Amino acid sequence: MFGSSFDTRLSRRDALRLTAAGVTASSLTGWLPILAASEAESASKARAKACIVLWMDGGPPHTDTFDMKPDLPECGIYKPISTTVPGIQISELLPKFAGQMKHAAIVRGMSTIENEHLRARVHLRTGYQSGQGGLTYPSMGSIASEAISVPDFPIPSYVAISDVRDRSHGPGFLGPRHQPLFVHDPLKGVQNLKAMVTAPTVEGRLGLLDELEKGFAGEYQVPLSQAHGSVYARAVQLMRTEKAKAFNLSLEPVKTRAAYGDSTFGQGCLLARRLVETGVKYVEVGLGGWDTHFENNEAVKKLCGTLDQSMTTLISDLQVRGLLDSTLVIWMGEFGRTPMFKNKGRDHYAKAWSTVFMGGGVKGGQVIGRTDKSGATVAERPVSTAAFFATVCETLGIDYKVERDTPGGRPLPRVEKSGKPVSELFA
Repeated sequence: MFGSSFDTRLSRRDALRLTAAGVTASSLTGWLPILAASEAESASKARAKACIVLWMDGGPPHTDTFDMKPDLPECGIYKPISTTVPGIQISELLPKFAGQMKHAAIVRGMSTIENEHLRARVHLRTGYQSGQGGLTYPSMGSIASEAISVPDFPIPSYVAISDVRDRSHGPGFLGPRHQPLFVHDPLKGVQNLKAMVTAPTVEGRLGLLDELEKGFAGEYQVPLSQAHGSVYARAVQLMRTEKAKAFNLSLEPVKTRAAYGDSTFGQGCLLARRLVETGVKYVEVGLGGWDTHFENNEAVKKLCGTLDQSMTTLISDLQVRGLLDSTLVIWMGEFGRTPMFKNKGRDHYAKAWSTVFMGGGVKGGQVIGRTDKSGATVAERPVSTAAFFATVCETLGIDYKVERDTPGGRPLPRVEKSGKPVSELFA
């Protein structure tokens, strides 16, 4: 199986608490349904069934996109434009998305702590700082795979569509069952799914390989063997399922493909829609190039041209298909960029930046939080990484307070205890 709806294991801390309360080992099993029910209750309150993250790798500048500062020319050359929601303005570089503002909530108060790319990617994908406690933490997609994936679903519940691959995507201590499936080119889909020989030959070879796998695993009961077996089982299941057609974009009408744009990111957004439509729980689509230390204005203009068409089409397509209410869409990067220029570029900036939430029960047409007049600090309603994670978990019906035993036996909550959901998103 790729995952389960909940994990009924008692953590070490839970067991100690129950024992201290006078619960004997023989009666512990009576508590398992209670603990499982906690997860089930969270799932029943889910606002969304799936999540699509539009990841702006490198860190997009908030003062060029969703937090304009028109009174300060030193903050940027691009002008704000009105949206379909009175009083809310965004960048002139996003004219098509301005028409979708009724579906979007802009969080202008993001304030995080990591300014280096890899460390910030880890932080914003896992909720924990890199190397904290000597652990490799699971990314949000892997958490979703563990908590809300459908048993025996033939496609991995976490798919990452990006040409940037780093350890911040991984399952961490959750293990290979929750490893993301990487798609580097949405036009090519998942490579090697089609067999080059006849079906009987394929089945014969797979049967032989299965015997070898089981024989090796039986003789060598080691984590590496189990990990290899898990990856092998997932690959075979994916080869055999009809649902793998979700990766074939040629099945889409030419008009639909054109609407998303001919960029890798645009076709990745289309693939993301097809995947959540099929039942995949968590998809990330990357648009790189936002590391604008030099020539920021030219780079951002080009990137926003790609983003505006693809993101707008995705939201519209999800709405038309009746999927927007059940799909949480998040626009974000690993941090923002400095409001002021340096050598025509912008440096890394985690102190104040923006994200955008759409669909998934989010109350659109609003702005949450505010930066100061120069966009340098959060003046109202700061949102931390932990709060961001708690929000995503709660939206997907994942109990963010649940603790999991790490390989060393130390209980660890899915989200740092300081994290509380941004309730205004759903007010």
